[in-house]
Amino acid sequence: MAYDSGNSGNRWAVRGGALPQVDIDVGLRQYMLKIYNYMASGLALTGIVAYAAAASGFYAQIAHTPLFWVILLAPLGIVFWLSMGINRMSAGTAQALFWVYSALMGLSLAGIFLVYTGASIARVFFITGGTFAAMSLYGYTTRRDLTQFGSFLIMGLIGIIIASLVNMFIASSALQFAISVIGVLVFVGLTAWDTQRIKEMYIASDDGQTAGKKAVMGALQLYLDFINLFVMLLQLFGQRRD
Repeated sequence: MAYDSGNSGNRWAVRGGALPQVDIDVGLRQYMLKIYNYMASGLALTGIVAYAAAASGFYAQIAHTPLFWVILLAPLGIVFWLSMGINRMSAGTAQALFWVYSALMGLSLAGIFLVYTGASIARVFFITGGTFAAMSLYGYTTRRDLTQFGSFLIMGLIGIIIASLVNMFIASSALQFAISVIGVLVFVGLTAWDTQRIKEMYIASDDGQTAGKKAVMGALQLYLDFINLFVMLLQLFGQRRD
């Protein structure tokens, strides 16, 4: 199931700065590095929690209880909370919510360790990492304006969410295959598009609080692109346990 990455970053408009270009470039690299570090730390926390929940049997115990649905829907609630309330909260609060979100995502994804082999999970993770890195680098370095693709990618994302919800009830393998294939294409595109948008949101004159909140929201957007791309690829290429 896809998770909406939101577009909260659009509330920060790009403004010109008075600093020398070399200082802006250094600041931009530090800003992007901070975002990637947040994202990588969030992914690590998700992986640790997912493995621990599966290995300890905790996930199996809650899989058929109402608590499972709470854990499944809670990350979506935090995304909306961050997206709608980022302007009113501190950077520290936003960062704390990001860590809580990453941990809850780990609980909701723990089932993959019970469905797929560890070797195939690791293989798909590295494939996802390579694909994500290539597309994020493209989004960061390209001079082409990717804004024109944004509306198509968002429509594709909405379509995936609706189709995933429908397939929860009809359980069609053909529809799931189509969702996975289209999902890979959509999240590959979103990775480049989001990276370019995050880069363009950088303002050298931002204060620490504003820059910190931008970094958290940027990390959340890229985290969601990575997780969804990983899930779609796992559904296509993951080897199920016997």
